[in-house]
Amino acid sequence: MHINPTGPTVVERELELRLVLSPEHGIPVPARLVYHTDDPYAVHITFHIDSGHPVHWTFARDLLVEGVFRPSGHGDVRVWPSKAEGRSVVLIALSSPDGDALLEAPTPQVSAWLERTLRTVPPGTEGAQLGIDDGLAELLAR
Repeated sequence: MHINPTGPTVVERELELRLVLSPEHGIPVPARLVYHTDDPYAVHITFHIDSGHPVHWTFARDLLVEGVFRPSGHGDVRVWPSKAEGRSVVLIALSSPDGDALLEAPTPQVSAWLERTLRTVPPGTEGAQLGIDDGLAELLAR
């Protein structure tokens, strides 16, 4: 976690995901999870971080938090808990015009990172991070 008194806090975690090709086959994919306090509702995942062509996805932090415990999301991003070879995993299904991908992430690493983001910006306080409440109060005071 980087704390900069003049800028946003960034909570990062590098981990290895598994791109699921079939129930028996998958390939490792290096990834980075990133959370910025100046974008408090979103999580950012970058895949292929060591390649010249990283792939970036951004979606709601709530979707990932919920997906650790129960199926969550619809459309382009869906997340749900599962087991793989006796391990707890989080499955992340991504759909785009370029194709679909099913990724498997280790639940303990994802949960630990999410807990750090939730300690940094507790649920329900995201608007305060953006100054929405202050801006709204200023508009209404006019």
